[in-house]
Amino acid sequence: MRQIDFLKSLEQLRFTGQLVQTDSTGQQWTIYFVQGQITYATGLQHPVRRWRRHLLTYCPGIPTYRLAWQIDLSKVTDDELIFGWEYALLRLWVTQQRITQAQACHLIRSTVTEVLQDILLMQKVTNQLYRSSSSPIPLELLEVEAMVSAAETLWQQWQNSQSQNSQSQNSQSQWQNTQLVPDPVMPNLVMPNPDDAPVVKQPEALQQWIAAHASPNLIRLLNGQRSLRDIATESKQTLSEVAALLLGCVQMGYIEFVPIPDLPGLVFQRELPKTSPSSHLESPALIACIDDSRMVRKMMEELLTSSGYQFLGIADPVRAIGVLLARKPQFIFLDLVMPNANGYEICEKLRKLSCFRHTPIVILTSNDGYANRLRSNFVGATDFLSKPLNAETVLSMVSKHLSPAPAHLPASTSSF
Repeated sequence: MRQIDFLKSLEQLRFTGQLVQTDSTGQQWTIYFVQGQITYATGLQHPVRRWRRHLLTYCPGIPTYRLAWQIDLSKVTDDELIFGWEYALLRLWVTQQRITQAQACHLIRSTVTEVLQDILLMQKVTNQLYRSSSSPIPLELLEVEAMVSAAETLWQQWQNSQSQNSQSQNSQSQWQNTQLVPDPVMPNLVMPNPDDAPVVKQPEALQQWIAAHASPNLIRLLNGQRSLRDIATESKQTLSEVAALLLGCVQMGYIEFVPIPDLPGLVFQRELPKTSPSSHLESPALIACIDDSRMVRKMMEELLTSSGYQFLGIADPVRAIGVLLARKPQFIFLDLVMPNANGYEICEKLRKLSCFRHTPIVILTSNDGYANRLRSNFVGATDFLSKPLNAETVLSMVSKHLSPAPAHLPASTSSF
């Protein structure tokens, strides 16, 4: 609890700036202060998963995929990142009236409470302070004492889920006996980390048990890719309720808990290229995207143009070759599954044209299977990109395959 006492001392000192705390394993988190009150907190094991969960809960109208966040982040200045990228996005969305300030404040409170819940029992914490002489007006100021109290309440509820599970053991054993399943020895249960994921060990037995005790939709969430906290959010239950239910399945040997990594983070605006890598050319490279999804084209346009490229979006695959011949882009993203024509056919036709013989063509698809990759290579595709897309992979793919044209040639004719 020494780290909590340190937070309280910063409140008394009316500290403004960042507190970065690190435990003995190297795990790190950051708490932002203005005049001794907390404005935001982030870090620890799953900061991006936490961000996505809380968006689902408090800001349901905001996309929960990274590419959308990345595009919005490109509109944020470095000065607005003083409380971190998550806070900067919240402030942007409030300004754009995409969310209300009340929604932002609920998300901030929940995030800070969860971070404090996780650090309550941390041992051997080292502290680093980074003072700030000024800061923008925060969306909300939170008292340390109130937030610590809320975190302690959550922690107690989490601990109580073990005793709730013990009370239900008799009914579980009775169910096992009616199914003629041998009653296993109930071990002394160790509470899992709420950021661990349940992995199914006995699918058929688990499915029967869930059919008798829980919503059938729960089985879909137990895929080893979601933490306990993720499952609680997506099933619209409390963490304690989900834990009490699944701990019984652990005791019966149906599932086990394993650590999982966080979701990938974002590329900060200052790290994104602001001009085309071929800046010595007469004009930025033109990148085309042939995709019948308006959302995909819009996201690609905002990402690529904010990174200094020209963009050409094509919705109709039947008209694609004519448009490409007229504009002659230096790079092409090509969706695999579209009405009236598929990506394989378009790619094969483009490779028969001298002007697109060496143009990078990257196939986009949600089915990243070996057969698709093999056929893509056969028709001459340069590379393969799986959906859902994210900013890092899109920009890395462009950087990897878009070679600068000779300085004496215009960009639009460099592939001849």
